[in-house]
Amino acid sequence: MNKVLIILYFAINLWAIYSVIMYGSRATKSLSWVFTIMVFPFAGALLYYLFGVNRRKFKFFRLKRSQKENLYNVEVEQELRDRFESKFTSEKSKKLSKLILNTTYLYASEGNNVKILNNGDEAFGAIFKAIENAKKFIHVQYYIFENGDLQDRFYELFKTKIKEGVVIRMIYDSFGSFSFSGKLKKRFRSIGVKTYPVMPLRFGNLLFTLNYRNHRKIIIVDGTIGFTGGFNISDKYIKPISTLGVWKDLHVKLEGPVVNSLHRVFIKDYHFSSKKRMLLEPKYLPKPKKVGYSSVQIVTSGPDSNQPAIMQQYIAMISLAENNIFIANPYFIPGSAVLQALVIAAQSGIEVNLLVPKRGDSVLATYSMFSNFEEFLSVGINVFVRDCFSHSKVIIIDNEIASVGSGNFDQRSFEHNFETNAVIYDKTITKEILDEFNKECDNAVKLNYDAFKNRSKSQKFIEGLAKFFSPLL
Repeated sequence: MNKVLIILYFAINLWAIYSVIMYGSRATKSLSWVFTIMVFPFAGALLYYLFGVNRRKFKFFRLKRSQKENLYNVEVEQELRDRFESKFTSEKSKKLSKLILNTTYLYASEGNNVKILNNGDEAFGAIFKAIENAKKFIHVQYYIFENGDLQDRFYELFKTKIKEGVVIRMIYDSFGSFSFSGKLKKRFRSIGVKTYPVMPLRFGNLLFTLNYRNHRKIIIVDGTIGFTGGFNISDKYIKPISTLGVWKDLHVKLEGPVVNSLHRVFIKDYHFSSKKRMLLEPKYLPKPKKVGYSSVQIVTSGPDSNQPAIMQQYIAMISLAENNIFIANPYFIPGSAVLQALVIAAQSGIEVNLLVPKRGDSVLATYSMFSNFEEFLSVGINVFVRDCFSHSKVIIIDNEIASVGSGNFDQRSFEHNFETNAVIYDKTITKEILDEFNKECDNAVKLNYDAFKNRSKSQKFIEGLAKFFSPLL
């Protein structure tokens, strides 16, 4: 029996290490997985299969080329693209928008109206108002759709709108919305909401999909109003039910041609989840109209993408900055490429400001995040630590371009999650976001290099240990 176990142990480990070598995406991550496999018998290989296999090499969601072109405006709606595509004079905007277009098929459109929503009351107030005014359809997609007052409010609104003849479709991540099952799901389906989980946690596909989650937050109303950002459907954004207090976040309300792009992201995910036909009729994708003055571009990335578009967007913005960079993120564990881009920017004389929460909902992620700050401070990067917990994911460069969305600065968002950001090429809107950023920095603690360098050895050890596992987060 012992011989059988030993043979099985070596066979499983050899398979896992072979897979790491053949399909690993980064050397540091591969080394961490090899260490885990060797140190933890059987469990290490199982953890690798669950969370480490680079399934970008084995795409589990493919669209035919003709479907993707139709969905992402490559050819069939060239007239609309010619009419609404932004004609940038700024070289950095040209380069960034070109990169995003080539990696996502989504172009930067002009003529949009953008409203920044800074807290839960603002965000959900605007969302509920848009739902109340819906005439044709409401499409909803969230990572977390949690039981509570907000969920009850959605239920009552949905029930009213369905009676008025409005069609409601909703998709949700089956892991993030794990509690939305059984009676809760039946409650919404019983009133006519077309509800589907994304990558459901079922026996047979659990090992394949557990590590790949849909982290997007999208609402589309009648094809003319869109919402996206960092908010989930959870009462922690409106009242202090969490040990972290009331969570802060950032959302955007969009009107204009960019809603067409955002809606196509939902349409693809709905098709994937429901196995229903693509919702490409004109009633779902009405011809857009210019309603404002902002240029906006949607960035979408996930295990189905050819390139890690969110990571590339962040690196490009850092590299294109000429004067300043502002980043707010609760999970700042980006990996060596982004870290070095920031260090290079700071050493080139660019002002770099990072705003993070003192505490987070993941102890390991928080310690891992703090492990990078000594190097940051040594090269002149300003690190501000806020007492309240903010879930916002923001990057701003040169007071000119801002990004708001669901994409964190970590490998999970870069490689494993389906994410969506909105890049806003508008100095007025960017200033509005930056003013809020600076207000939060004024109320935060700015880390001092000498004081931080002299923190306790036990603190450094815990950070170092957490940093070792950061490629696996």
